[in-house]
This record gives sequence, structure tokens and C-alpha cells, in this order.
Amino acid sequence: MPYPKISCEEITKPGKELYENQIRLLVEKTENIGKIISINVDTGKYEIGDDLIITSRKLQTKQPNPPIWAGRIPFNAVNPVGGTFIRTT
Repeated sequence: MPYPKISCEEITKPGKELYENQIRLLVEKTENIGKIISINVDTGKYEIGDDLIITSRKLQTKQPNPPIWAGRIPFNAVNPVGGTFIRTT
């Protein structure tokens, strides 16, 4: 699978900004708590689901090779490594 020709930082910053400024209020509902959100940072389109790969693949069907930022609603990480989730809201 080809990867975007931009750095992780170039995906992370706009991804977090899109989530915080445009998407958060739309998706932080009881039924979405703990689910994965994948966001195409070029278009602002997003997918919500239980699986990171599935949400990312859905975005890839709409645009080839999109830059995707992902998070877990409303936590600080998709999968914590050696720690625990911290709820952001």
C-alpha cells in the first residue's frame, strides 16, 4: 500500500485541529464513546467504527492514498502502549 508523501507531523497537526474545531461536537455522543474515528485530513471526511483498519479502508475507497489521522473518541490514543487511556472530555 503506498503511503502519503507527507510526514506524520503534517498529518497529526491538521488531524487534531479538524477533530477539535469541526468534528468533536458532532461525534462525541454516548453511542460513539470508545470507538475509532479516522479522518482524511485533506477533505475533513471521517469514518467511525470499532476497527481502525476498516474505518481507514472506507476513507481509501473515497480517495486514493489519503492522509489519515485516527483517534479513539474521546480518548488521547487509539491504543495505549504501556499505559492507560486518558479521557479528554
